[in-house]
Amino acid sequence: MVTCFIEYVIDANKIKEFEYYAKLWIPLVNNLGGLHHGYFLPSEGANNKALALFTFPSLADYEQYRNAAIKDLACIAAFNYAAQTQCIKSYQRNFFNPLFK
Repeated sequence: MVTCFIEYVIDANKIKEFEYYAKLWIPLVNNLGGLHHGYFLPSEGANNKALALFTFPSLADYEQYRNAAIKDLACIAAFNYAAQTQCIKSYQRNFFNPLFK
């Protein structure tokens, strides 16, 4: 298994727009073979940081998801929404191997 951890820098004045974007992606990731663990929006501390976590059976499965996402109309609409609203300033993607025991 591989878990993708995304750390976002968001526009603190557009948290509602980012929340809408996040709600779009949870079912998209799940429908394309992943298991989305949710988005984590600012609460206390920095008001411009958000996180997302989702898992795929392997890095190869994640790559298949990425290739499918760039062709999927709902994914394209989600990408376009973020671009139009400019709710995301930047993001960094990292991968981790989960350890349960």
